[in-house]
Amino acid sequence: MKSKIALIYVDSGGGHRAAATALREVIRAQQRPWQVEMLSLQDLLDSIDYVRKSTGIPFQDIYNIMLRRGWTLGTAQLIALMHLAIRVFHGAQVRVLEHHWARLRPDLLVSLVPHYNRAIKEAIDRVLPSMPFVTVLTDIADYPPHFWIENQDQYVICGSEHAVGQARELGIPQQHVLRSSGMILSPKFYEHLNLDRSVERVKLGLDPERPTGLVLFGGEGSPEMVKIAAALNRTESPVQLIAICGRNETVAGQLRSMDRRIPMHVEGFTREIPYYMELADFFIGKPGPGSISEALAKRLPVIVQRNVWTMAQERYNVDWVEEQGVGLVVRSFPNDIYRAVETLLAPQNFERFRARAAGMRNSAVYEIPEFLEKILSASLSERRALEGLAG
Repeated sequence: MKSKIALIYVDSGGGHRAAATALREVIRAQQRPWQVEMLSLQDLLDSIDYVRKSTGIPFQDIYNIMLRRGWTLGTAQLIALMHLAIRVFHGAQVRVLEHHWARLRPDLLVSLVPHYNRAIKEAIDRVLPSMPFVTVLTDIADYPPHFWIENQDQYVICGSEHAVGQARELGIPQQHVLRSSGMILSPKFYEHLNLDRSVERVKLGLDPERPTGLVLFGGEGSPEMVKIAAALNRTESPVQLIAICGRNETVAGQLRSMDRRIPMHVEGFTREIPYYMELADFFIGKPGPGSISEALAKRLPVIVQRNVWTMAQERYNVDWVEEQGVGLVVRSFPNDIYRAVETLLAPQNFERFRARAAGMRNSAVYEIPEFLEKILSASLSERRALEGLAG
């Protein structure tokens, strides 16, 4: 009989679903003898989503609206308020999730979501106390307290040494803290596309030889993209841009109507990010763990921004970029991006950054199924031992 594994995701930001989907895809490709189910936490908790009931907007969509409109100032305070609301409804969350786990009865529950892992685990313990629980961080580090890692009986899979240290500081036993080599990425980012970059650039209306920056702020885009394009849109500018705006039609429209002095290709929402990254030489964007990791998988040095508008949970990602030497950090995209691009593209700098990006070896999506196999095997052995004692 196949073991049943439940992968829990949420659609705020898009990276959580993408990670769960990539993990399921690799599990299937590896022909693991598992039945994998993807569960949306928003759907599971929809009956007690009082934000949706009062406003018509699902709780998870508030984050996406903030990204689309650039409302990222004060996220540390917003997270604290959100955690207060989550604590108020903690009991109701546990009762609803308890019902779902009793019906589903998985052999292993894997959370790829933050904020709710205490409620998820408490509900598990009420109905399936022997079932192992795994939290997979889809951020490079935790943003404590109560963001990703809770001090409870669980396994934690971390994509950085910093996150490993955070888990141990919270009291997670060393044998339950598993280190992957990075963030979960779609297998598409490991495929080499046999492209003629010059030909493909020309198809997009770009110069075949000009240094090309990919501007990307996730699936929701950002008004920052217009500021970046405006700052680089100079006659003397040596670069050209591919701007991927996601679902942000307002930003896409502003970029398309810009009086351009440099070649620029503007794209809306697309699932062909690996293709566009193959055509680029460097990345400019928000310091999201997925975007940074995807760029590095395609050997693109990155330029990211750190200031009061940087989302609280992404601030360590900027530190990580500097620690790893894979790119540059600016304080203000409008004021600093032109000089940062010049610095990045200086031959002695670009080769160094490019080599550091190429040297990042992230195989997390292929490593994590092996971790889950070992956790399942240990859980099965423990159950058999208990059954033997009971017999």
